[in-house]
Amino acid sequence: MTKPKKVALAYSGGLDTSIIIPWLKENYGCKIVAVCGDIGQGGGELTGLEEKARKTGADEVYVEDLREEFVSEYVWRMVRAGAVYEDKYLLGTSIARPLLAKKQVEVALKTGCDGLAHGCTGKGNDQVRFELAYKALAPHLTVIAPWREWDIKSREDAIEYAAKHKVPISASTRKIYSRDRNIWHISHEGGALEDPANAAPEEIWMLTKSPKEAPDTPGEVTIGFEKGVPVSVDGQAVSAVALVEQLNRIGGEHGIGRVDLVENRFVGMKSRGCYETPGGTLIVAAHRELEALTLDRSLLHYKQRLALDYAELVYNGLWFTPLREALDAFFETASQTTTGEIRLRMYKGNLDPVSRKSPYSLYSLDIASFTMGASYDQKDALGFINLIGLPIKVRAAVTGKS
Repeated sequence: MTKPKKVALAYSGGLDTSIIIPWLKENYGCKIVAVCGDIGQGGGELTGLEEKARKTGADEVYVEDLREEFVSEYVWRMVRAGAVYEDKYLLGTSIARPLLAKKQVEVALKTGCDGLAHGCTGKGNDQVRFELAYKALAPHLTVIAPWREWDIKSREDAIEYAAKHKVPISASTRKIYSRDRNIWHISHEGGALEDPANAAPEEIWMLTKSPKEAPDTPGEVTIGFEKGVPVSVDGQAVSAVALVEQLNRIGGEHGIGRVDLVENRFVGMKSRGCYETPGGTLIVAAHRELEALTLDRSLLHYKQRLALDYAELVYNGLWFTPLREALDAFFETASQTTTGEIRLRMYKGNLDPVSRKSPYSLYSLDIASFTMGASYDQKDALGFINLIGLPIKVRAAVTGKS
């Protein structure tokens, strides 16, 4: 394989990508374009990022604000689909990868790069997500995955390498947690969490209060939707980014959105991670309640089945595929009446619906009420039961149970 002369690196400033810059210089002798996407990492992660990248050897640095695109074009599609992986994971890391890879490829093509690099390990899902995006968007570019090439085997080795090359990092051998943060969530892996027998230490949580320390008085919040997309909080229309940020604060204050999950990675192993998605948990819960009100049974149940496929598709990195586009078209059509407001009550990590309203509500008080109304003739139920039960009755006669 011909060594690329100029490589675009998906750069976060974390441990792995920080040491990749000097490693690429040593082993490939190439120019390096560091590409970082601002998807709401917060916590000062982007402060001084460009200077750090240049000091460690990057020839060019691009920091792109992708927050609005991330929420509007990626997260909202996932919310509209109702995608949740293995009943718990709201896909915060998974949904960010295709956008970061897309921006990396765009910068690579603009700056004349002939190679792409990432800091994903050979055991994780992210290598698949990034590289499937590369194949879809720039299959002619050479891909370098240092974790599949170098002699570094552990976080401890990486920290030692950083020290030898005078690369500033925040990780330590005392408390090694691998974290990924964006506006939608933060994930925590490694350290004490690697053994699923260990309880998650309270110290890992960063976005949510412990339910023990949450307010003693319940809080309530109303989320408004238009065609399956969140548009307002407590009756006030806000931008996509502002909406998630506001709900993160509200949910985090009440201890909403903590998940401790043993999940099945796409590459075949099980892993344990802890996730915090306070605003996302509120949004997904409200969206589910609204669909229960506005979708008929057949559409709702079929959509729930496809939501599982969509969640796996996102988790497995198959975003840039015809299937994802086709599913999005279905979910867009299915969500035409998913408009209304849902009020939720939060109390010490617990979440309950309080009120459901929609101009497209299919709930008929006349039909559902225990008071017998003119819209539903109970005598019709006899024929319905007889028709549905006919095969059951026939089989009972054949088997001698009648």
